[in-house]
Amino acid sequence: MTVPLPPAAPPGEPIEARLRRGLGARSIVLVGLMGAGKSTVGRRLASRLGLMFKDADHEIEAAAKLTIADIFAIYGEASFREGEERVIARLLREGPMVLATGGGAFMREATRARIADGGISVWLKADLDVLMRRVRKRNTRPLLQTEDPEATMRALMEVRHPVYAQADVTVLSREVSHDRVVEDVMEALDLHINPSRATQIQHLTSFMKQQPSRVNVPLSGGREYDIRIGRGLIDAVGAEARDLGARAAGIVTDETVAGLYGERVRASLEAAGLRCGIIAVPPGEASKSYSQFARVCDGLLSQKIERGDLVVALGGGVVGDLAGFSAASLRRGVRFVQVPTTLLAQVDSSVGGKTGINSPHGKNLIGAFHQPRLVLADTATLDTLSEREMRAGYAEVAKYGLIGDADFFEWCEANWAGIFSGGPERDEAVAACCRAKAGVVTRDEREDGERALLNLGHTFGHALERLTGYDAARLVHGEGVAIGLALAFRFSARLGLCSGQDAGRVANHLALAGLPTRLQQVPGGAGDPDALLDAMAQDKKVRDGQLTFILAHGIGQSFIAPGIAAAEVRAFLEEELRS
Repeated sequence: MTVPLPPAAPPGEPIEARLRRGLGARSIVLVGLMGAGKSTVGRRLASRLGLMFKDADHEIEAAAKLTIADIFAIYGEASFREGEERVIARLLREGPMVLATGGGAFMREATRARIADGGISVWLKADLDVLMRRVRKRNTRPLLQTEDPEATMRALMEVRHPVYAQADVTVLSREVSHDRVVEDVMEALDLHINPSRATQIQHLTSFMKQQPSRVNVPLSGGREYDIRIGRGLIDAVGAEARDLGARAAGIVTDETVAGLYGERVRASLEAAGLRCGIIAVPPGEASKSYSQFARVCDGLLSQKIERGDLVVALGGGVVGDLAGFSAASLRRGVRFVQVPTTLLAQVDSSVGGKTGINSPHGKNLIGAFHQPRLVLADTATLDTLSEREMRAGYAEVAKYGLIGDADFFEWCEANWAGIFSGGPERDEAVAACCRAKAGVVTRDEREDGERALLNLGHTFGHALERLTGYDAARLVHGEGVAIGLALAFRFSARLGLCSGQDAGRVANHLALAGLPTRLQQVPGGAGDPDALLDAMAQDKKVRDGQLTFILAHGIGQSFIAPGIAAAEVRAFLEEELRS
């Protein structure tokens, strides 16, 4: 079928919109060998594009009320392939969607013709060692029930790869996070659907490329914004501010970051023609206070920052929260840009619009939802962090896998050292976390439901921060979160919600990354059960005096658990303090 070229893309159109427009009624059909990641990548790709996801094998099993292995055993492969062709033809008529096919589907000429007529085929190509590592996790592959599965896989590759090569698009399925493979697929599809963009788009199939990533936060009401991730982006602040139509910018930072990057950002802004000034607060959680909030607001007013101008938050989570709340309050709302310089801020606090300061009664109890206009995450700034700050930020990275992405947690277990050393895994992890948070924020901007899951570990962690007086010498936020994550899983295991094996796996990984996982590891002590309970009573998730926790049925299976009895929590804390 000859498909006409799509109309020219509007300037700045997000890749998701370009792909949906270019697909029309066609579906994206993923082909490749077992273990290539078709189902996992397909689900994530469908979510990114706002399309249905279907797995042809699952549709066949549902219709036959038999497993694929049983169908093979009872009816034989030839009969299965005929039924598979009919199912794929039906699904293609129901498009557009993302459709994952069985490993042998594309080998049938009639099925290839149907896919060509109603879809765009994408071959997820993986090396032998990658495929074998993946398929060994499941022993239900009917074609691998042989004495030498590796030899069988090698023979399948020799026969099938020349046919898979007829697919419209080929993308390497590598041992990186599934989100990175999804990005590769989208870029390859963009080149295929919009060939006129070939000189504009660099196909990110090489894991070693340091091309900046972009994550879109598609909020309604014209409030969507981009998160840009890569090395050297800090020098683009001026050009971005100018494009946003600002004439002036107030830089809010802390004294440490000001010495490292303050003048670079000022020079970038001034080179773009913006008037700007710098306000530096002391580093540390203590700056999220009434007094520093007043100082920042008065400083921005003295710089004559107007509603059409920008506040630039240059620093870690403390600066982002303080500057964002100041921007939300100044003149009833001034635009602001996040330029996070810590791992914790890049993967979590800079995204989503939560801003605020602390009170003697608890953390983040005074604040506002105020979304940034842009987030520039320059991962080169992480090179200057201390090992302790990197570890603290890593707790938030691991959190995203524990909440709802077991595959990402497994990737973290294999790649955490690369994140710490500054390899390409670092950019990959930041982008994956930002994509996850962007999705949650888009669905639940003001934490009326799902967004509360992002607080996994934080009920315990925030209580520990309060009891240590926000003293960074004793405990920083990420360390509190790490202890909180381990506690949340052990509490879940105590309640019979998840296995002790999962709880141990979580604690072991965090400890391997150099993070604390026990209350006894808080310097100076973590207080007694009553003090911890009292600190938890001021948590933002408390409703009608009842404690709400984020607990888990397993790794990647977190859920909101309201109305947890204080007596149950107290007994758990007593046990933890004794262990």
